[in-house]
Order: sequence, then structure tokens, then C-alpha cells
Amino acid sequence: MPAKMPSAAPNPALPGFVKIVEVGPRDGLQNEAEIIPPAVKVALIDRLSAAGFADIEAASFVSPKWVPQMASSGEVMAAIARRPGTRYSALTPNLQGFEAALAAGADEVVIFTSASEAFSRKNINCSIAESIARFAAVAAAARQHQLRLRGSVSCAFGCPYQGEVALTAVAEVVGRLRDLGCDEIDIADTIGVATPRKAQAVMLCAAQQFDLARLAGHFHDTYGQALANIYACLEIGIASFHSSVAGLGGCPYARGATGNVATEDVLYLLHGLGIATGIDLKQVVEAGQFISAHLGRPGASRAGNAMAARWLAESGHV
Repeated sequence: MPAKMPSAAPNPALPGFVKIVEVGPRDGLQNEAEIIPPAVKVALIDRLSAAGFADIEAASFVSPKWVPQMASSGEVMAAIARRPGTRYSALTPNLQGFEAALAAGADEVVIFTSASEAFSRKNINCSIAESIARFAAVAAAARQHQLRLRGSVSCAFGCPYQGEVALTAVAEVVGRLRDLGCDEIDIADTIGVATPRKAQAVMLCAAQQFDLARLAGHFHDTYGQALANIYACLEIGIASFHSSVAGLGGCPYARGATGNVATEDVLYLLHGLGIATGIDLKQVVEAGQFISAHLGRPGASRAGNAMAARWLAESGHV
């Protein structure tokens, strides 16, 4: 008989618990060309809530002119079944967006800028400094209403327009978001060009300006490096990551950039390492299969697709 595989034991060199921020309903679906009915978005969020996520990026209150897919955000936020212990966040580019998010009952608002001047101008039509100035009013309103504020730094590892992004540029932006009062800051590899050593270097640079325990990694899998980058960040103590169910997403301003790393793949990795997440992987796989079926294409999660295929075979349908 083959030797029995030992059960996974926690690695003392890695975090014992990792927080996963599920971004599929917002960052993932916003890139879909075909408008998705609000009821489908609600069903997806409800499935993810039931799976045990403590953080779900559920909506975006940007102009429908720029992101038509998110025009139904208010309706979606009103219809979801809110799970106690789950924080539902919304992207808010300005004070008008903040007020809409507040009215919709968002638990957290997210402001976003870039470590690349070129990307900032292409993405939000202003300089980095101008974007930070715009967010000052949002940050003040969040404090006034005692609402959690999260900052996101795009193109921290590379830019589709200017190429390399200096570590000093990342540090400067993180410092500015810190000064606005952000409770947490996401460091994003928007175009998926990072490799493990670079991932560590950028995160450690950001940690010089902001508490490492409140930094999160947001990796895209364009070059197939996202899981390796996450492991590298685990090694230096990062214990929060963003991922998207079924690997949904991309970036409309970064040609060729594929979606966020798939949540199912991240969970498979973490659980295999003996790291707790509080999330039910089976339910996440089912949520990924649900939204992929609606979109009419296979999901991008290797673990999710493999598990779903195995379940199908075990049920006798294959």
C-alpha cells in the first residue's frame, strides 16, 4: 500500500492565519463587457458570504459612464443577505461616491491611486498628487462617519506605460495614504509582472511607511507568478491578500493583463500549508462554478476546476 500522506501542520515560519479579501464581485466583474443582472451579483455575494469571508469587495460607486458594469451597485448592496462578521466594502473615487456608498450601507470605503504617474493619468485622468488631494475629502468624511478607510496602490510592481516603478515611488504613495488615515493599504501588482524577490522587496519597502500587519498583497496572475509571490510575502509576514473567485478580472487600462489570482487556488495553497483562513473552500469552488456558468466560460482557477471535475466524476455524471 502507498504510504499515507501526513496531515498538514502549521509552518511556524509562516502566519498561522491569513485574511482573504474577496474582490470578485467588484474588481472581477467590473471588467465584463456584458452587463450582469443585479440578481446574479447578489447571488454571487451571498454565496461568498456563506463561505465565510470576513471581507468582500462588493461594489463600486464610480461614474456609470466610466464603469457601466457597476451602475447597479446601490441595488446590489440593498439586496444582499448581510452575514454578521462580514465587512462589505465599496470603491469610492470622490465625495459623491462616498455619499452613495454611505447610503448603501458600505462597511468600508476604498480609495485608489497609483505608484506610477503614467498609469494614474491614464486610469483616473490626474496626477498622483491630484488623486491624493481628491481623496482628502473622502478620508475626512470616513472619519466623521467612523467608517473604515482602505487605500489601494496600483502598479506598485510595474506599469504598462512607464515600465519599472521605483521603490521610492511606492514608499511615497504609501506614506501619503497613511497620512490620510487609511486603516489598511493594498499593494497591487496590476499587470502581474512581479516575481517573488520583487514582491518581497516592494512589500518591505511599503512596510517602512506603514505597519506591515496592515498591508495586503493584491496579485494578478498574468505571468503565472501570483501564488509564488503570495508565498514569498507569507515568508516576510504579510498575512492579508486579495483574490477573486474563479480568477475573474483584469485591467481595462493594462493590455494583456489577466485576472486577479483565483481565490480557490490561494485557499488550496494556504490550507495545504496548514494556514487557517476561516473560509470553506468547497463553497468557494461552488461559487466560482456558479458565476463561470453564468458567464458561459470555464473559470480560471485550476484548483476550482479540478475539484469540480472530481466531484462530477464521483457523482457518476462523467
